[in-house]
Amino acid sequence: MSTTTAPFAEVASSNATLRAFLHGLPGVDRVGADARAAMLGTRSIKTTAKAQAIDLAISMVDLTTLEGADTPGKVRAMCAKAVHPDPTDPSVPRVAAVCVYPDLVATAVRALDGSGVKVASVATAFPSGRSSLEVKVADTALAVAAGADEIDMVIDRGAFLSGDYVKVFEEIAAVKAACGPAGGAQGEHAAHLKVILETGELATYDNVRRASWLAMLAGADFIKTSTGKVQPAATLPVTLIMLEAVRDFRLRTGRVIGVKPAGGIRTTKDAIKYLVLVNETAGADWLTPDLFRLGASTLLNDLLMQRQKMATGRYAGPDYFTLD
Repeated sequence: MSTTTAPFAEVASSNATLRAFLHGLPGVDRVGADARAAMLGTRSIKTTAKAQAIDLAISMVDLTTLEGADTPGKVRAMCAKAVHPDPTDPSVPRVAAVCVYPDLVATAVRALDGSGVKVASVATAFPSGRSSLEVKVADTALAVAAGADEIDMVIDRGAFLSGDYVKVFEEIAAVKAACGPAGGAQGEHAAHLKVILETGELATYDNVRRASWLAMLAGADFIKTSTGKVQPAATLPVTLIMLEAVRDFRLRTGRVIGVKPAGGIRTTKDAIKYLVLVNETAGADWLTPDLFRLGASTLLNDLLMQRQKMATGRYAGPDYFTLD
């Protein structure tokens, strides 16, 4: 079932029309994108503004565990941290979501019941995406049935890089349909869809722009840089290109799509650079956990240490906060 936005209803009718549209997008000036991202990364945020930025960044974190050795106990501990990142300071905001494998969704849902923290699940043969459409849809449906609020799917990079754009489009649309009825029909559960582009494998900035538009046309609620399993993962220039895409997509369609850089964001300084990038590229409307997330397994502790430093004038030791 196609979920193409109305102004582009004919774009995905064939590979030829989809290719014509995607390759007709303005090319990305690599040197300019790198320079603008670097310039914005030098902005200095201090005192009250820095304190506000740290709390905003905490509220945007998707606290994640995606390892083969994950256990229900580890997930419950992560959920407790998601709700109360610093148990000694109730003023610290909760994070946006926890992200787990599909078989641990029910555990996370029970642990987070009533907290306001979302449960996200990777799906569609994460992280490779190498499986049949039937398996990808079933993977998604099981996670949604277990209570997942969000699904993080990976696109078929092989199909994209070989120019089979319709296959990628149709897979995204099918997974979106498996997430439940648009808007969530009364009495029915629906999950938001985050589409992972795996930008480290897309080779060019032009491909990042094309993949961003392809995902949005097919029904993505969020576009996400990376699985965190491939390097390079999130970078400022790539995120800049994706933010430009969602900004331009809203101008042309009225639909507002979120962005999630994931992988390699480790420090408070890094996080604040991304917040500046959002504000200066897409605008302040995106400075909310509903439209911008930070996927980072080690970032939260650094944000907490910097927050405590600003409040008390001294750093806590690195073992003061629980390991993620």
